[in-house]
Amino acid sequence: MPGRSVPNRVGRMGHVMESGRDHIRAREWSRRQYRLRVEEIDRRIVTLLAADGRMSFTDLAKETGLSVSAVHQRVRRLEKRGVLRGYAALIDYDEIGLPLTAFVSIKPIDPAAADDAPDRLRHLTAIESCHSVAGDESYILKVRVSSPLGLEDLLNQIRAAANVSTRTTVVLSTPYDYRPPAIAP
Repeated sequence: MPGRSVPNRVGRMGHVMESGRDHIRAREWSRRQYRLRVEEIDRRIVTLLAADGRMSFTDLAKETGLSVSAVHQRVRRLEKRGVLRGYAALIDYDEIGLPLTAFVSIKPIDPAAADDAPDRLRHLTAIESCHSVAGDESYILKVRVSSPLGLEDLLNQIRAAANVSTRTTVVLSTPYDYRPPAIAP
């Protein structure tokens, strides 16, 4: 109705609202704040689990201020979304007989050949990870072997299986590894 004034109201967040439009804005602001808080809690859970994948739901609840059931729900939701893809043991490779770590950069000998090196190398279990990279090389492989002779043998297998040239960097020491991610807000 024209000329009808809308009485002032105090909204949920303590804001005085003079019209329906202001009420909608306050509600949108409230939802946005809630979403940011939810994301903050999820980031905290991810950070805690990255540091200790065996942390109990009870300990996660204490650290986040949520109930155990709420933490359980959030963790399951993060798993379902693929944010948490699994939980792994941190291994002392020296203790299991694989003290030598190296990074092997590879590039195809024939640049016109199919880019299928990861598939051709998948059977080599000494390759821990394979990363597609920009630059002169096509991929960088992280490998773990028992000795320099083991590395030489692996390099020959890589070259033969994928028809690539290699450039190898041997790791002398690892000051830190398995660091939890710095999750941006």
